[in-house]
Amino acid sequence: MKRLQVWMPLLFSLVLIVGMAIGSALRQNVPGSRGIFNSGKRSVLQEVVDLVNLKYVDKVNTDTLTDDAIQAMLTHLDPHSVFIPASNVEEINEDLQGNFEGIGVEFFIIDDTVHVTNVLSDGPSDKAGIKVGDKFLKVGDSIVAGHGITGDKIKNFLRGVGGSKIAVTMLRNGKTIQAAITRGTIPLYSVDAAYMIDTTTGYIHLNKFSGTTYEEFMKAMETLEKKGMKKLIFDLRGNGGGILTEATDIVDEFLDDERLIVYTQGVKQEKIEYHCKRPGLFEKGKLVLLVDESSASASEVVAGALQDWDRATIIGRRTFGKGLVQEQYDLSDGSALRLTVARYYTPIGRNIQKPYNKGRAAYNEELAERFENGELVNGDTSTKHTGPAFKTKSGRIVYGGGGITPDIFIPFDTATFTSNVYVLFDNQLFSKFIYTYYQQNKAWFDQFKDPADFARRFTDTRAAWNSLVSYAGKNSVNIGNVPERDKLEIEKRIKTWMARQIWRMEGYYEVSNTDDTAITKAMAEMQKPNLIAEERKSLPGLTPLPPKGGGRK
Repeated sequence: MKRLQVWMPLLFSLVLIVGMAIGSALRQNVPGSRGIFNSGKRSVLQEVVDLVNLKYVDKVNTDTLTDDAIQAMLTHLDPHSVFIPASNVEEINEDLQGNFEGIGVEFFIIDDTVHVTNVLSDGPSDKAGIKVGDKFLKVGDSIVAGHGITGDKIKNFLRGVGGSKIAVTMLRNGKTIQAAITRGTIPLYSVDAAYMIDTTTGYIHLNKFSGTTYEEFMKAMETLEKKGMKKLIFDLRGNGGGILTEATDIVDEFLDDERLIVYTQGVKQEKIEYHCKRPGLFEKGKLVLLVDESSASASEVVAGALQDWDRATIIGRRTFGKGLVQEQYDLSDGSALRLTVARYYTPIGRNIQKPYNKGRAAYNEELAERFENGELVNGDTSTKHTGPAFKTKSGRIVYGGGGITPDIFIPFDTATFTSNVYVLFDNQLFSKFIYTYYQQNKAWFDQFKDPADFARRFTDTRAAWNSLVSYAGKNSVNIGNVPERDKLEIEKRIKTWMARQIWRMEGYYEVSNTDDTAITKAMAEMQKPNLIAEERKSLPGLTPLPPKGGGRK
């Protein structure tokens, strides 16, 4: 027994080693057991990186080399398959999930000092007593005033784990105050504005499709319906897309029965259909959808479904033309790969992805090409469709292969500023002026009870213009002798940007929309009989047309 006890550890070790060897051999023969990214041997790329790391004459950051190699590889795929460095993943994920952990303020850095320009209502800073106009002196033990502070530095100081506390020292009206702020979840809202234009017409502007978009949208819709909404202007201008299912959930609120909303399919991904699955909140009311050349991806899913089913009148300019679906894969070093895995198709069967066979540079310049060939000014009359043609239930001809063409065209505003005025907007000088002018005249601006009141009664911008000329001059920008056209446009922006300063984006859109060509056209369309709805009841199903010559570039 004693001799057996002496040899027992060795026997166990031998059994363990043999077991590991057998298990490894079996694992190599099981398909898919080596994971998505492990091929069982080093790739040539990894061999090169290892050799550079071991043998190269100078010290090299191999992480940077690997990142550059991945980026170069992806340039041979579609323009929307991208590598996301680890340093950018958190910010990108925050935008998609619709929130982050922080203190809930907006700020400007003016004269090396961080000014609070907006405070989130009922957010951490609001609860701690922070006010618009406060200036940061210290965050924790770090002095942040007069020490070359940057936007990234102050963000790093202020953000942190939810529930953690940060002590701040502020300057308010010449007096030093201290506060302790408990960090919390800060929403990144998708709904910029939701209000009633008149007694029966609602307006919603959506800036993206994040993880909270559908919830925000439904809250806005329910609020507007309680106020008497019977018609809706749904604004997706500038909306670059986001999460597909948030878009399909929103479309479900506009379509009845179990209608097809969109389907996705790829060479290595089976067809997936997205249908309406519940009674919608707004299946019958008149609907106008606003789009432009920056409306992309999930925005185009919405536009395509509503156009194919003749549910909405679409007003604006041809959309971006992104008909590809990406999935994001987290990598071992904290970076991520956003890879195109499928194409999406509208209910009719349109894929609206614009061509990318001429390379990424040409793809990225396509919007500028629309301006040069006159499309943004003259509409689709200046170009021809190259994509396949389809017919909707009402008999309208629509096309694939390059965005969603609106039913009613609104030309791009080609008015250009003089160079001095561009400087005013390029370096945030105008934004900083708006904040400064508001702080200097806050008591006067307090007379306006809401954006509608402000839009009606704030009509004389001469004093603000004179102050802007002086403010710009102190910053070496001369706008005193700009053309009258520029002056009128700047005065208009003084009004809309001041509304944003006071009431955030809700105020901006409510004031801006009073002088918006697309809104004016949408309101006119709302007065017409809803002929499309009647046609939908009697016409046959959605069908593609045979291909024909001619087309859009």
